[in-house]
Amino acid sequence: MSVSFSNFPAPFPVSFLYMGLPTSKLQAHSPNFPVQSDQAPSLCIAVIGATGELARRKIFPALFALYYSGFLPENVGIVGYSRKNLTDEDLRSIIASTLTCRIDHRENCGGKIDAFLSRTYYLNGGYDNREGMLKLSALMEHIEGGFEANRIFYLSVPQEALLDVASTLAISAQTQKGWNRIIIEKPFGFDALSSHWLTKALLSKFQEKQLYRIDHLLGRNLIENLTVLRFSNLIFEPLWSRTYIRSIQVILYFDGYGIIRDIVHSHILQTIALLAMEPPISLNGEDIRNEKVKVLRSIRRLEPSNVILGQYKATSDDKVDVKLNSLTPTYFAAVLYIDNARWDGVPFLIKAGMGLIKHRVEIRIQFRHVPGNIYHDRFGHNINLATNELILRDVPDEAILVPDSYEHLLLDVIDGDNHLFMRSDELTAAWNILNPVLQEIDKNNIAPELYELGGRGPVGAYYLWAKHGVQWTED
Repeated sequence: MSVSFSNFPAPFPVSFLYMGLPTSKLQAHSPNFPVQSDQAPSLCIAVIGATGELARRKIFPALFALYYSGFLPENVGIVGYSRKNLTDEDLRSIIASTLTCRIDHRENCGGKIDAFLSRTYYLNGGYDNREGMLKLSALMEHIEGGFEANRIFYLSVPQEALLDVASTLAISAQTQKGWNRIIIEKPFGFDALSSHWLTKALLSKFQEKQLYRIDHLLGRNLIENLTVLRFSNLIFEPLWSRTYIRSIQVILYFDGYGIIRDIVHSHILQTIALLAMEPPISLNGEDIRNEKVKVLRSIRRLEPSNVILGQYKATSDDKVDVKLNSLTPTYFAAVLYIDNARWDGVPFLIKAGMGLIKHRVEIRIQFRHVPGNIYHDRFGHNINLATNELILRDVPDEAILVPDSYEHLLLDVIDGDNHLFMRSDELTAAWNILNPVLQEIDKNNIAPELYELGGRGPVGAYYLWAKHGVQWTED
């Protein structure tokens, strides 16, 4: 994460750079896996949907990186589960090509890969999930050797298969000799109603503390370090309110995800909650989630008049996922307000889009002008059009060096740290914010504004910013 200041008098700008796992997590985390025998693991991880792209490209490489770093027990048991007729060696061959060692993970790389693969097994679960989960539990018990062990189940399955897989897993595959944790991929429903029924079904089978709803974007360094920046920094925490801050922008330009029901509902609203929450009573995950949900419940429901949708102008030559005659948004801009004492009247501005000039993940915090500023005539331009900003920007992805966000989040699951995973009441509060706009979109009452592929987005977003008294700033 880089932190920089813009438009300040000398000696600014200044920037600081943090890379890799948050320092506090590395310092605080000391693996303490119980030793029970030379072969029996204290942790078994099942990847359901093991032959899918997500598992092959992200989950198994992240597990290997944690294994290399010592964050998994040496004798961990990993089971890949799917419906394909494969052997252990077939699965090992499939994932071996995706396992790489970063620059800081070069020592004995080949040996570590071989050791990791030797702890990886495959199970063809077939098309009867109940029978398949019984087989999975039997295989995990065999790997565990009858000793006490904890289990993690990563459900990398399509949304339509989730409930059947989860319910049969709950009945047939959980261990009675340790804890069980369930990782669920987005989407967490498609609107308030579908999310409600999904949550109700899951909570009929599992306890809330067992569920880890994963959003890999929340594992980025920028998000992981927000609470450190806020609550351990004497410079920033006293300034973190409407008294000194005039606006906050959360910007995410990306490729390949749904805009509103995915990026905005989960990633952006969670980022705003972490930015705006009151100090928790501790760093316990539940204490942090308690503060996040208070913020989400305080956000006004989003009105269509405070939203701009966009769609980039695609041509038949573009390799894109948008139909030329559809109304599918590829850009979303909105202004949110938090009705509480700390943030009353401060606009929180969202920009999220695809096909824009460059990838960007950043937070821009604009500060109020100093009353009676004696530098009024010294900046060479109109001070009323300038703004002092704190810019929090994620470093570019460098897969060969920087730990992937899945590593961060999987380590959190192992540690039982759930503060970056959405709780059921957070889901509900987030859907309540977006519902008015989603209903209008579903009725085709909001038409996206076209913008150029590779440009800066719809012109309407500039006018939306101006309407709320915010200067548009973008490097």
